Amino acid sequence: MLGVKEIEQIIPHRHPFLLVDYIEELEPGVRGVGYKCVTFHEDFFKGHFPQEPVMPGVLILEALAQVGAVAILSLEDNKGKVAYFGGIDKAKFRKKVVPGDKVRLECEIIKQKGPIGIGKATATVDGKVAVSAEMTFMIG
Repeated sequence: MLGVKEIEQIIPHRHPFLLVDYIEELEPGVRGVGYKCVTFHEDFFKGHFPQEPVMPGVLILEALAQVGAVAILSLEDNKGKVAYFGGIDKAKFRKKVVPGDKVRLECEIIKQKGPIGIGKATATVDGKVAVSAEMTFMIG
């Protein structure tokens, strides 16, 4: 298991934009499974939405991308590099993520050619899909 300190050694994200609390499973270059424990104290809940706090879908996508980045940047050849968004396809938002949820973030690298690849990502809460997408990344 990787905690915040270990994740920060792989990707450049830091609080408040590091959206992964820990990585439970990691197969470098293949897949990663991480978790975000959503609390009432998240900065984004101050404005999204004060009367009905909902984690923004784009931040769930970002959290998924961060797990994918940990997976791809854990490869020896990619250490010290950065993974950038290249695109998002087939994004589906199926369930709200709210304070108290423990979000399981899974990203599998399904294609890679040179510095460009695609990750298939799914965020679930209590076994129910909240968000799914395919994300293109570029390693630089």
